[in-house]
Amino acid sequence: MTITFRKVTVLGTGVLGSQIAFQTAYHGFDVTAYDISDEALAAARERFAGLTKAYQRDVAGADASKTEATAAGITLTDDLAVAAGEADLIIEAVPEVLSIKRDLYGKLAALAPERTVFATNSSTLLPSDIVDFTGRADRFLALHFANQVWKFNTAEVMGTEQTDPAVFTAVVEFAKAIGMVPIELHKEKAGYVLNSLLVPFLNSGIALAAGGYAEPAAVDETWRIATGAPMGPFQILDIVGLTTPYNILSNGDDEHKKLAAWLKQNYIDKGKLGAGSGEGFYRYDK
Repeated sequence: MTITFRKVTVLGTGVLGSQIAFQTAYHGFDVTAYDISDEALAAARERFAGLTKAYQRDVAGADASKTEATAAGITLTDDLAVAAGEADLIIEAVPEVLSIKRDLYGKLAALAPERTVFATNSSTLLPSDIVDFTGRADRFLALHFANQVWKFNTAEVMGTEQTDPAVFTAVVEFAKAIGMVPIELHKEKAGYVLNSLLVPFLNSGIALAAGGYAEPAAVDETWRIATGAPMGPFQILDIVGLTTPYNILSNGDDEHKKLAAWLKQNYIDKGKLGAGSGEGFYRYDK
């Protein structure tokens, strides 16, 4: 069985969803990006405009004409039926809340063609937590991207026991086609490779600040000096955006929920959502 993808839909136009859509369109695919409201789509247009500048700065050969054509070529819609109706591949990048994902896939199952492959970009949830809602267990798997996909270009591919090997192979080849380095996981692991390493590290940083042991800047400075790493945990969190770690922590144990409450009270409720909002643990020029 030969599986090819030409029309790709990305569900969710937040920080990472917009990057996935832009990277895919930049490499020549027909891309539709879906979100739930005109307000969200307007924010997506701003993110695409920002990505044109980021690609011109960081990607060899990414001149203004190519990047601006990429942004202009992405179809935006708040109609799920339109988004799903002709897609060969749908990549889901909606908030990291299991009930939201399950509800979305239940709707998608009825709207997308039988041939359509579904891929979740969930950073911590297992695809087997979702698969029963997809209506196509053999054509569903996880495809996980790192933030700033044009620079940190890993794409972790992880199926369930029911994923068709031909579908798995096709998604690996798709990842290569959009400039990613595919990382193939042999079986399910919450957090894949990257977040199995990264999430405990970030949570440890949050716990130090929330517990009053050290300020975020001091935690970052310690990590940078002692390890030679370019960024500390709070710098990384600002790039990721604080909503994602908040959602992950909110679904954890009691200690994780306390960290989520600290993030919410001290940052999220004050509009400090990370670099994309202009302020998180640090301030940024938009």
